[in-house]
Amino acid sequence: MDVSCQASTARADRFDAVFAEVYEPLQRYLRRRCRPDDVEDLVADVLLVVWRRLEDVPADLALPWCYGVARRCVANRARTASRALRLVQRLAGERQPEPPPLVGDPALGRAISALSPIDQEIVRLWAWEGLAPRDIAAALGLTPNAVSIRLHRAKSKLATELGKEALGAGHQPGEAPSGAHGAPRTTDATTGGEGST
Repeated sequence: MDVSCQASTARADRFDAVFAEVYEPLQRYLRRRCRPDDVEDLVADVLLVVWRRLEDVPADLALPWCYGVARRCVANRARTASRALRLVQRLAGERQPEPPPLVGDPALGRAISALSPIDQEIVRLWAWEGLAPRDIAAALGLTPNAVSIRLHRAKSKLATELGKEALGAGHQPGEAPSGAHGAPRTTDATTGGEGST
C-alpha cells in the first residue's frame, strides 16, 4: 500500500470517528433550531465542512467545533430564507410574519428573546445541549471565561425578566409565584400547615 492510499484511509477513518461522535447530537441540536424539513440538509452541510476541514477539527472538541459550524450553517440558511422571503413580500406587498416561538413557555420565550443573539445561543448550548462553558467557547469562538461571564449575566437577566412576568401576573414583590420547585402552594390538611403538592 502506498503512502497516499494510507493517508486517504487514515483520513476516512478519522472522518468516520468524528461522524459517529457528532451525527446524533447534531441532529438534536438542529431540530431545536430549525424546521424539521431542514435538519438533514443542515447535518449534511456540517458534515461536508467537517470533511473539507478535517485537519482543523480538534480531536478533543469535535462536537463543540461542529456545533459552531452548525450554528453558522443555520445562520446562513436563515439569511438566505430571509432574503427570499423579503423579496417575495416586497413583490406581494405583504408584511413579514412573526417567527414561531422557540420554547413552549411564552414567558420564557419572551425572556430569552430579551437577550442578545449571542447570549441566547450561549443559554441554549448550556441548557439544551448540556455543554460546559469550555465547550460553548469552542463552539462560538469565545474564551471560556467570556462564556462563563456571559452565561452568568444571561441567567441573571432571565431570572429578572421572569420575575417581572410573575409580577405582571398579579404576584406581589417578594411573593413566590409558586411553592418550592415550581409546585403550587396549598394547605396541608393533615398538619394544618402550608405544603406543596
